[in-house]
Amino acid sequence: MVQVLVIEDDDRIRPLVVRSLADHGFAVWSERTGMQGLAAAVDTKPDLVVLDLGLPDVDGTQVLSMLRAVSQVPVIVASARDDEPSLVSALDAGADDYVVKPYTTTQLEARIRAVLRRAAAGRTVRQSLVVGGLVIDVAARRATLDDVALDLSPREFDLLVHLAERAGDVVTKRELLSEVWQQAWGGSDKTVDVHLSWLRRKLGESATEPRYLSTVRGVGVRLAAPE
Repeated sequence: MVQVLVIEDDDRIRPLVVRSLADHGFAVWSERTGMQGLAAAVDTKPDLVVLDLGLPDVDGTQVLSMLRAVSQVPVIVASARDDEPSLVSALDAGADDYVVKPYTTTQLEARIRAVLRRAAAGRTVRQSLVVGGLVIDVAARRATLDDVALDLSPREFDLLVHLAERAGDVVTKRELLSEVWQQAWGGSDKTVDVHLSWLRRKLGESATEPRYLSTVRGVGVRLAAPE
């Protein structure tokens, strides 16, 4: 049975969410403060966390950052904040999805199942990827190019892995935003462009002189071994 931890301080919303998820076959428990929720997440190791941002003791984004330091448990942020900076901040802090209040429990359940499917797919990913002289150790989160280690940020590494899994195919920026940034609601293509630029630099190339990363104008980007 999938175990879900709900961290929510609203005494009207919390019992409704807990009851609805339990009625649909989830094992659910809840906490109403950020620090209690963080302690419960660490102690009980749930399969997924539903996290409010407006908590009484500490902001949910801070809870998420602290949780990400010790756990990769999938997290869905459920918040009344619907402005783009809040969305971006939560996703950058490590949220896997974001649902805006008021939401229906049916919507939340669909998001939970989708995030759990992505998490399961991530666990079955190949342990190593090789594209020409580029070797990626997925489990150890290490990458080398021609036997030289690449100094990649976590987001750059995730971007490289996704492109390497689709080596030879053109991948759209929309797909990258959805799969690498988990921004299924949309986001800025500039985010992808900037990270691609940083990744190209670390691969020792540029957009005008590509080796591994080539742009297909109006479509997306392709990772392939140099010819």
